[in-house]
Amino acid sequence: MDRNMQLQARALALAIAGGLVAAFPGGVLAQQSPTGAQPVSPGTDGDIDPAEVRALLGQLESLKQSYAQEVRRLRELDMQVQALQAKLEGRSMPASAGGPPPGATPATARPAPSAASRVASQPAQPSQPTQPSQPQEGYASTATEAREAQEAARRSVDDVKQQQAALFNRRLTLENSIAYNRYDRKQLTLTGFLALDAIFLGNIAIENVESDTLTHNFALRYGLNPRLTLNLDVPYIARKTVYQKGGAGGSAAAIAQEDTTGHGLGDVTFSGNYRLIAERERWPETVLTLGVTAPTGREPYGISWDVLERDDDGFIRFAVPEKEPTGNGVWQANLGVSMVKTTDPAILFANAGYIHSVEASFDDLDNNPDTTNPGDVQLGRSVYFGAGVAFAFNERTSLSISVSDKLSARARTRYEGQEWLKVIGSDANAAMFNLGVTYALNQNTTLVSQLGIGLTPDAPDFSLVFKVPYML
Repeated sequence: MDRNMQLQARALALAIAGGLVAAFPGGVLAQQSPTGAQPVSPGTDGDIDPAEVRALLGQLESLKQSYAQEVRRLRELDMQVQALQAKLEGRSMPASAGGPPPGATPATARPAPSAASRVASQPAQPSQPTQPSQPQEGYASTATEAREAQEAARRSVDDVKQQQAALFNRRLTLENSIAYNRYDRKQLTLTGFLALDAIFLGNIAIENVESDTLTHNFALRYGLNPRLTLNLDVPYIARKTVYQKGGAGGSAAAIAQEDTTGHGLGDVTFSGNYRLIAERERWPETVLTLGVTAPTGREPYGISWDVLERDDDGFIRFAVPEKEPTGNGVWQANLGVSMVKTTDPAILFANAGYIHSVEASFDDLDNNPDTTNPGDVQLGRSVYFGAGVAFAFNERTSLSISVSDKLSARARTRYEGQEWLKVIGSDANAAMFNLGVTYALNQNTTLVSQLGIGLTPDAPDFSLVFKVPYML
């Protein structure tokens, strides 16, 4: 029995040693063989010596250790080469993918493991015959699978960056979006006076304004280089507004209602995104945005109003505009900064910016169809900021939660030959709570949905946005 076991051990040692030498003929293993190792020649059963078998097993163990060290060195060199290639292409390895342990590289960081690395990844089993090695779980077996795994791991992160800042590794992106906003404003109007500091004498009117706005935006985003992206946004706006007024005809029980509609091209925006800092271990990706908005839409100044009710003395009690505006009517400049940091499994983002409106002159600022009053308009400056977090559930889906706010100062008007006057009620504080979901439909197309809930009276009651960016 002992003799048979010795024969099997010697045959196994010869088979393993022969396989390793065949895999690396004259290579690293041959160079790092232990000093004094002698080739083993087959002999007869009577020539078997237990000491010789133990020596062969010792040589085999030493060869395996040297082989594992070389494989680890190959992996480390492979990681360095991949990092240098990423820097040359203007891309950084995502921090959210999680740092690989020393001596190991995930499939998303290299094209494909060599046959040697797959052999070394299997545990040594000297008591069994050598079998063909299988790829270890988590490692790509071909270069194509490695590239697909790398794209899958970055897809959710890229979709979030596309919405919060910009993608610099895409040459061209075409984006179509549909946005719906709902406004509902109620205002109590008192016309009269208090008698005996307790009794109100006069008219009580309740005004209600309901507005529904549907905006289709076509965006073109072109990457000039790994640091600069140019954007063009062309909106088309359709709006319907319903005006209600209580106390029509002097009766508190009577309610008058009228609605107006309007549609047309909105204000076109041209902007550029410049990546100041690429994402690093302790610093987020920082992108600077500079944009200009042209007054291509219909301005809200000088639109005639239809008078529905007028007092005997000529005072207008109820009037509505003939058509709805689709733009601000002035040139605007936007300067903003956005930051994105991946911290597996979360993606943190924040942004802030400033909007400056240029003073503009118009032929008519009055809404009275019977008069014409030219003048100048200076819209209030605006500051916006926001922050949020996104979670990449898998390579296709991510969920984002954010809060945004926009503060606008009062606008000013100046009729011809008069002084500047501030427009009461033109200042605004519009805060929103946003929930968004992105889903990758295929390799080039993503579906982005977002629900916004107004937190202040100046913000929309709610907004719903759907975007479909197509990336080439």
